[in-house]
Amino acid sequence: MNTDLRVVRMTVFSVKLLREGHQQETMFPTIASALAAFLYCLSAFLIYKQLGLAQNKRWVALAPALVAMLLQALLLNQLIIQPDGLNLGFFPALTLIGWLISIQILLSSIYRRIESLGIIVFPLSGLAGIAATLHLSDHLISVSDNAIQGHIMISVIAYSLITLGVFQAGLLAYQDRSIRQHHPGGFIRFLPPLHDMETLLFQFLGFGFVCLSASLLSGFLYLDDLFEQQQAHKAVLSIIAWFILGTLLFGRLRFGWRGRTAVRWTLLSFVFLMLAFFGSKLVYEFILVS
Repeated sequence: MNTDLRVVRMTVFSVKLLREGHQQETMFPTIASALAAFLYCLSAFLIYKQLGLAQNKRWVALAPALVAMLLQALLLNQLIIQPDGLNLGFFPALTLIGWLISIQILLSSIYRRIESLGIIVFPLSGLAGIAATLHLSDHLISVSDNAIQGHIMISVIAYSLITLGVFQAGLLAYQDRSIRQHHPGGFIRFLPPLHDMETLLFQFLGFGFVCLSASLLSGFLYLDDLFEQQQAHKAVLSIIAWFILGTLLFGRLRFGWRGRTAVRWTLLSFVFLMLAFFGSKLVYEFILVS
C-alpha cells in the first residue's frame, strides 16, 4: 500500500511540474523529456521489482509509463510537427519509434504478460527523448502533401513493430536456449510459455509486414524521387528487408518455422531495415555534416 501511494504521489507531482513548464514554452521540451525519462525508469524499476511476486500489481508498475507516454506525445508534437514540415532527424525519429514501441508493449500487456520488455525499452525511450531536445540532429522535411505524410507515419509504425519483434525474438532466443540447456531458472521463469512467446513474435512481425508493404506501395505511388541518389539505398534495403520478412512469414505458414530459425530471419530483416532508415540518417546528419 505504501508503494502504491508513493507511485501515485510521484506521478501527480510530475503532472504539476509539467503544468508549470507548459507555461514557459521554451522550457517545456526539457521538462517534459526529463519527467518522461524519470517516469519510464520508475516504471521499469517497478516492473523489475515485481518479477516473481505472487501478487504483483501490474497497474502500479505500468501507471508511470502511461503518464510518460502522454508526456512524450506532447513532446513529439512540439518537436516533430513544424510549420514548414516534419522534423524527422535521427533522435526525434528514434524518440517517435521508441514511443510507439512503448505503447505497443503497454497495450499488449493487457492480454499477455510481456511487460518485462519495458525493463529495457522504457528507459531507452526516455533517454532518446532527452537527446531529441538537445537538437543535435534536427532534419526538417518540407511536406505539405497528406499522402506523403501518411507514407512517413506508416513507415515509422512499420519500423517500430519490427523493432518490437526483435526485442521479442531476443527474449525468445534466450528462453529457447535456457530450455535446451535445461536451465529454466532466473529471468526465464517470469516469461510467458514458449508457444505464447512465438505467437506474439509473429503477431508483431505480421502487422509490421503489412505496414511495411503499405509503406513501400505508397512510396512507389507518391514519391517521385524514390530511386534517386540519396533515396535509392533506402528503397533497396527496405525491399530486401520486406522480402526477408515475407519469406519468414511464408515459412512459418508453410513449413512451421519457429525457434532459432525465426530469430535468425527476424534479426536479418531488422538489420537491413535499420540500415535503410537509421544508417542513412547517421551518415547524412552526423558523419557528412562533421
